[in-house]
Amino acid sequence: MPETAASTEPPTASGANSGVGLSIIIPAYNEAARLPAFLDSVVAWCSKNRPGTEIIVVDDGSSDGTAATAAREAVRVISHLQNAGKGAAVRTGMLAATGRMRLFADADGATTMDELPALERAIAEGADIAVASREGADKLVQASPLRRFLGRWFNRAVRMGAVKGIRDTQCGFKLFGSPAALELFSIAQEDGFAFDVELLLIAQRRRLKIAEVFVNWTEMAGSKVSLFRDGWRMLQAVRRIKKRYKRGEYERATPKLTPSTEAAATG
Repeated sequence: MPETAASTEPPTASGANSGVGLSIIIPAYNEAARLPAFLDSVVAWCSKNRPGTEIIVVDDGSSDGTAATAAREAVRVISHLQNAGKGAAVRTGMLAATGRMRLFADADGATTMDELPALERAIAEGADIAVASREGADKLVQASPLRRFLGRWFNRAVRMGAVKGIRDTQCGFKLFGSPAALELFSIAQEDGFAFDVELLLIAQRRRLKIAEVFVNWTEMAGSKVSLFRDGWRMLQAVRRIKKRYKRGEYERATPKLTPSTEAAATG
């Protein structure tokens, strides 16, 4: 399949006057097994509810044919030349998107597209960012007791040390207005799982309005996250993010681009 050259140009302020209402970015690393069902559901939901939606799968250097799997659908497929991390994949997709609103959604489909309208309402009511949260008392969250315990422990630590007032920073379903997406992802530096914390910390310090929206969520088998190993790494990353902010590095940051190629459209 023909491909474009590796990305080297910084992003431009696309989206504000775009005819595309919504872009959906799906980061994927070795997701050939789990991606098809979710991607099929996204395409079907958008065809029914949001025709004209731009769907972007960012293959983060997979070795299992994830890009080829995604290319079977009529979606944009951007491939990193090597594995860089979930944060890098989301950043690549957000900066390549053209929608006036930009959602990133995990490839496992733990949060379904039926939850999107609630996030869209939050943006329509004035939020710059709407973050899905698994902490709603009236919502169904299916997860192992260990995952729930460690997830809440991590989020409590994050609230104490960095991001204030957000009960769940790590749910992989977040919606950005295009101005906020470009402002944040153009200076974001974290390539790994702590990228959510980085974005929310910067957004709060810049007084962007963040809405936490409670959603239903189902834990899926095959997660790439190690609760213990990656939880510790993320706490270390929180310290790094705070130091970076205190040194004023985000005020001087330029877009961090990951070398990638984009498959030519097939229809």
